[in-house]
Order: sequence, then C-alpha cells, then structure tokens
Amino acid sequence: MIPAQACDCHVHVVGDPLAYPMLPDRPYTAGIATVADLRAHLARIGFRRAVIVQPSFYGTDNRCLLDALREMEGDARGIAVLDPSVSDAELARMNEAGVRGIRLNLESRGLSDTRQLADTLRQWAGRIADFGWHLQVYAAWPVIRSCLPWLGSLPAPVVIDHFGLVPLAGDAAGQDGGQDGDLLAQALAAGNLHVKLSGSYRVPGASPAGIKQLARKLLAANADNVVWASDWPHTNREPGKAPTEVSAYRDIQPSRLLAEIAEWLPDKDTARKVLQENPERLYRF
Repeated sequence: MIPAQACDCHVHVVGDPLAYPMLPDRPYTAGIATVADLRAHLARIGFRRAVIVQPSFYGTDNRCLLDALREMEGDARGIAVLDPSVSDAELARMNEAGVRGIRLNLESRGLSDTRQLADTLRQWAGRIADFGWHLQVYAAWPVIRSCLPWLGSLPAPVVIDHFGLVPLAGDAAGQDGGQDGDLLAQALAAGNLHVKLSGSYRVPGASPAGIKQLARKLLAANADNVVWASDWPHTNREPGKAPTEVSAYRDIQPSRLLAEIAEWLPDKDTARKVLQENPERLYRF
C-alpha cells in the first residue's frame, strides 16, 4: 500500500532553542524534534520523503528549516514563512535549497480576518508564481470558505491544510461535512486548489467515519490534487500551560497513521497517486 517514494507532506523540525530561538510572543512552545527523529518517524511508517513546514513559533526565521533541508540530503522539501520585504534573490536561494511554498498560518494565532488573508494571498501569489511555488493556508473553515470562490484564479496554486478544518458532526454514523464538504470538493474539482488529508484530530467534531467520508468525497472530486500528511510530531497547546512552557506532543501512534491511510485511500492506485505522484509534482522532487 505504501509506495517506495512515499512523501509525508506536513511535518515540523524543532531545533535546540539555544541555536534556534523561538518568538518571545509565540502562541505555544514545542519540544525538540530533530531530523534524526524525523527520519525515525518516516521509517516507522515506511516513508522516505517529507515536506518540512515552518512552525508558527519561529516566525520568519527559517534557519532551522533550511538546515533541516540540507541535513535531509534531497529527501525533503520546505514550506517557509516569509516577510514581505524578502528579496527576489533570497527567494531564488530558498528555491535552490528546496523551499517550494509559503505558509500562511492564521489558525495558530486564532486569527479570522478574511480580508487579511485575501490581501496576503494576492500579494504573494504574483511573486512566487515564477518559482513554481504555492501558497499553503492554515485557517479556520469560515475564513477558507469565504475565499473559495476566487482561490483558484490566483497565479499560484493554493494548498489547504488539515481537510480545510471543515466541521463534522462526529456522530456514530459519521458525516462528510455536508454542504461545507461539498463546497471544498467543488473548489478542489476546479483545479488550482489542493487539499491535505492530515491532522484529523484538529478537525472540529471529527469522527473516524466522518473523516473517512470527507476524504473519499475529496478524492472523488479530484484525486490529482490531494496529498497526505502525518502532521508529525503532532504539536499541541496543553491547557493551563503558559505559551513559553513546553507543551507535550500529542500521542499519535504510527499504527493510527497507517490505519487512516488504509481507511482514506481506497486502493493501491489511489495510494500511489496521493502518497507519491502528487507530491512529486507539487513539491518537485
């Protein structure tokens, strides 16, 4: 079921805080998760490649990400967080290092300003299109929903994290997101939008049955624009912890990840497409 060049399309690497300091006003603090830890994670699920995503607590300091890409020796690509003042020359250097997109993260800071997201997407799309990069968006579903009518018209592709956080009913029968799930599937079918099957524990009201139905709905809409990700090392904000205190990672076992793959992807051809072929094209391995 797992192809030889399978890619986990959303992981984080967290370095020693003395070498890679986090933002003073970060929303939470994660423990160290090294490239060696990442390699071990990939081995446990039978994957070789990964897409390393810049976490919110590093802001626009991408040194840990770039160092991790070098250490992965071609087996990883990166998604950066950038300041608008970054030069085109620096974008070119990051492209050479393996960066393939820009992350726009509203959810980690609890932001819901649709106009802010729209302005930022339009600002960046023109700058990154020539590099073949994409815009990766992590935001609450109401924010994403309001942008769906025009996301596909941007000059750069858009990748939506974690099922778009489409709310599910979560009852025993399972729900596929209803009308909201239909809206995301319709936007996916239109072509320039991609969705990650990832972070099911972050989806509001999720049940295993509901997530499976939503995954199958998205695959039926456009399997060429769907990728899978573990969301390793499963960052978390523990209740009662100050933002500067380390919050323990969620305990998500490899067996659960592999079971989700088996549930969401109906056959070997779909698995090869979602786990290997689509990432190869999107991240240019």
